[in-house]
Amino acid sequence: MEYVLIFITAIFVNNIVLSQFLGICPFLGVSKKVSTASGMGAAVTFVLVLATIVTYLIQHYVLDPNHLGYLQTIAFILIIAALVQMVEIILKKVSPSLYQALGVFLPLITTNCCILGVAILVIQKDYNLLQGIVYSFSTALGFALAMIVFAGLREQLQRFSRVPKAFDGMPIALVTAGLLAMAFMGFSGVDNGLSRLFGLN
Repeated sequence: MEYVLIFITAIFVNNIVLSQFLGICPFLGVSKKVSTASGMGAAVTFVLVLATIVTYLIQHYVLDPNHLGYLQTIAFILIIAALVQMVEIILKKVSPSLYQALGVFLPLITTNCCILGVAILVIQKDYNLLQGIVYSFSTALGFALAMIVFAGLREQLQRFSRVPKAFDGMPIALVTAGLLAMAFMGFSGVDNGLSRLFGLN
């Protein structure tokens, strides 16, 4: 049940974008179309889970035994950059259309603080490897969910709403993101309720 709690909490209660405000750049930049948002969500999910596994192993088997914890941030950034390059090469060969659709935003995963933030949070929360994988996967799902819902809202706004000129473009996107974040606040306390229900407190 502990893994179910981690899963639900990471997606809904502590959503990485809407609650912790990590990964805002791709959230706003790649959310104009649902197809692009879902592609970015899939790429982030793959990189995030892989990065968490590799950074966890580096932290526990290289940095900690050699008392090199102060190199954590630099080491994690280098690992994430290498993984993003690998995903970029794979996407270019497997799905050129998705690669072109993502364009400049695919390299942005390298500097996406969501990836680095989750890798560091797994260490800070003292999760074991399996808990870290569950946490990173569910966090990535939460990121993808927020992006896809947000992209859907933006598509509907563009198609059916007459937005005032002053709010056209990014201003209405930020207002929509704020309302979406408020909607996700409705899940606050779900983790505590589940903890009490299953006696995990």
